Amino acid sequence: MTEQQPYRVVREFDDFELREYPAHLLAEVVTDGPFTDAGNRAFRPLFAYISGQNQSSQKVAMTAPVVQADVAGGSEKIAMTAPVVQQAVQNAADAASAERYRVAFVLPEGMTIDTAPRPTGPEVTLRTVPASTVGAIRFSGRWTETSFQEHLDRLAAAVGAAGFTIVGPPRYARFDPPFKPWFLRRNEVLLDVEPAD
Repeated sequence: MTEQQPYRVVREFDDFELREYPAHLLAEVVTDGPFTDAGNRAFRPLFAYISGQNQSSQKVAMTAPVVQADVAGGSEKIAMTAPVVQQAVQNAADAASAERYRVAFVLPEGMTIDTAPRPTGPEVTLRTVPASTVGAIRFSGRWTETSFQEHLDRLAAAVGAAGFTIVGPPRYARFDPPFKPWFLRRNEVLLDVEPAD
């Protein structure tokens, strides 16, 4: 059974959940290419890291979800995510055609930047994410950019209608392995929010 990142449901709305996530640690990789392939490209170095390819040869438990996030304009900020996080960043040198994504595993609860094994691979970095309040919408199905965008649009409209302001880039969370039937897969879109003034 894969450990899942902890959170607390603050309130359930008709179209989304309002959650509180504690501070947590990410192992992340930046990768180039299309949205749908970023998770696959980043998986190998991230999995190698948690499998013991690190300075202490320590194995780290796999957690869920895998999260992918879009960021435009060359920003280096990564929003709150869970186990594998993917965040898109337009390449400043060629903003019209190249995309870069950050894909991350959320490390197990209680692991900190000081206690986590240091990565040996140059692609993997560690980063602490502060506690956050998040609007979340859950859906099943395939991991497609179209599906993500549809659910993102629904979530953004719902959190706005409920009186919240979006304060970070969206994240796409995947909880299941690729061999699980598509119609049983759990996916989520996550947005950091705060009450509107």
